[in-house]
Amino acid sequence: MLVSGPLAMYADGFGLALARRGYRPSSIEGQLRLMAQLSCWLRTRGLAAGELTVDVAECFVGERRRAGRREWVTVTPGLSPLLEHLRRVGVVPPAAPLPPEGPGEVLLAGYDDYLTGERGLTRTAARNYMRVARRFVAARCALSDPGLTGVTAGQVSDFVLVECRKCRSSGAVKDVVVGMRALLRYLFVAGVTDAALDGAVPAAAHRPAGFAAAAVDPCGAALLLRRCDRRTAAGRRDFAILTLMLRLGLRAGEVAALRCDDLDWRHGEILIRGKGNRQERLPLPADVGQAVAGWLRRGRPRRQCPGVFTTLRAPLGTLTAATVSSLVGRAARRAGLSGVSAHRLRYFAATELLRAGAEFGEVQQVLRHANIRHTAAYAKVDQVALTALARPWPAAGAR
Repeated sequence: MLVSGPLAMYADGFGLALARRGYRPSSIEGQLRLMAQLSCWLRTRGLAAGELTVDVAECFVGERRRAGRREWVTVTPGLSPLLEHLRRVGVVPPAAPLPPEGPGEVLLAGYDDYLTGERGLTRTAARNYMRVARRFVAARCALSDPGLTGVTAGQVSDFVLVECRKCRSSGAVKDVVVGMRALLRYLFVAGVTDAALDGAVPAAAHRPAGFAAAAVDPCGAALLLRRCDRRTAAGRRDFAILTLMLRLGLRAGEVAALRCDDLDWRHGEILIRGKGNRQERLPLPADVGQAVAGWLRRGRPRRQCPGVFTTLRAPLGTLTAATVSSLVGRAARRAGLSGVSAHRLRYFAATELLRAGAEFGEVQQVLRHANIRHTAAYAKVDQVALTALARPWPAAGAR
């Protein structure tokens, strides 16, 4: 596709960038055709490539809509690949973030900076806290108090109870409680509220250290793996991910964070990027290595991407933690299993280690827990194995 005008010199690089991201030739041709039309449109208006702002792009697609065009009539997703490429090569300046509007948005922006700056939370952890904060601000906006200056302890308790009734798991309840306490502490430190209201947040039900959540049983784990169609790229990817989670107890986020250079094939080790930016090395079992190698050799697209597990369709990119969790859910449905989540596979790994005779300290090392009490909550004790340790009950009349 011949591109003339101010964008002509960037056409070849754009085409190569699309190919590296996994776009098909027909899709690349369509994107270059759109680029040619945009370049001609810029030339007729006397605009240079560097003047292609979001507002200018909106004018271009707006004229296409008014002309009756049915394709490429929105900036997102229509012009997104081109604009991203031009920003990446430094032709177009990055889109400036919109300034917060209203007291609620200003407060949320300050809270976000506080979480990532002063508290040092990762971007993922901050998003979880912000999700709860946004819901609370939205509820206060409905009461004409977006700045949260008039919030009371009773209103805090009512909000938490309403939100917790919507939760489907104890983990979701904990997220609401922890998120609200963090927000209320910030409001007091920032001088928004006159009193610390974090004590008004009701306590979530505490799970005893000895409690063990139901793990997937060995038959279910085998069925999960068996239902992966390893004749396909998707099946090899799913098989490798499930094997990692069942054997090493990796979290969904840890699977998503794996990079190709985290695999030390020569020494048989794998680097895990866990919570709190902690990095720890674990032995790479032979069956896990074979599953991952099968995906890398015969499934993973040959494109530039640092992540081990990637999408299969353009634009190619590394899987997210949410995508890994969804993948586990789909695998469970294929196997006809209910109530199986990514975290249940972590329980299974702990349980199997104990059944194999591992000490609690060894399980703690594999699961990378800072406190062994956390390990006790994951490791479901094998009741069958415990029967061998039980002493017989004294017979009647014995002294």
